[in-house]
Amino acid sequence: MAQEQSGKSSAQGELELKFQVYAKIAKPISEVFDAVYNPKKLSGYFTTGGASAPLDAGTTVTWDFADFPGAFPVHVRQVERNRFIELEWKAGDGDYNTQVRMEFEALDDKSTLVRIAESGWKKTPEGLKSSYGNCMGWSQMLLALKVFVEQGTNLRAFLY
Repeated sequence: MAQEQSGKSSAQGELELKFQVYAKIAKPISEVFDAVYNPKKLSGYFTTGGASAPLDAGTTVTWDFADFPGAFPVHVRQVERNRFIELEWKAGDGDYNTQVRMEFEALDDKSTLVRIAESGWKKTPEGLKSSYGNCMGWSQMLLALKVFVEQGTNLRAFLY
């Protein structure tokens, strides 16, 4: 898993707070995509307090984390089955949304590359701190997804 963090400049020459994490998963793309899209499966390794509905475009779902206080509304903007999911949710440092894009790429018929990118934080010390926290969270989500899909184990239960 590799990570990029805040470093590229925007067209105006300002620092843009964004990152991308990725991982290879030894399962077919349809299984990997469904493990993110399907609320029952997502709740088995990530939203351990529950996910209210599937990630269908135009919906708002609630993600609840048993090990992290509070439930979070997630706005599903676009979905293309087995290709990508685009979300927005409230930034941890303020009253605005960040954008999340999950991409799924079949490497062959038995393995999938998953990339998760998030952007949109305010260019403040609090925004930077929030972006680092989410980078860690999405990295851990990918690891938990990998272990859940490949081995059927909830890794998150042992992380926090």
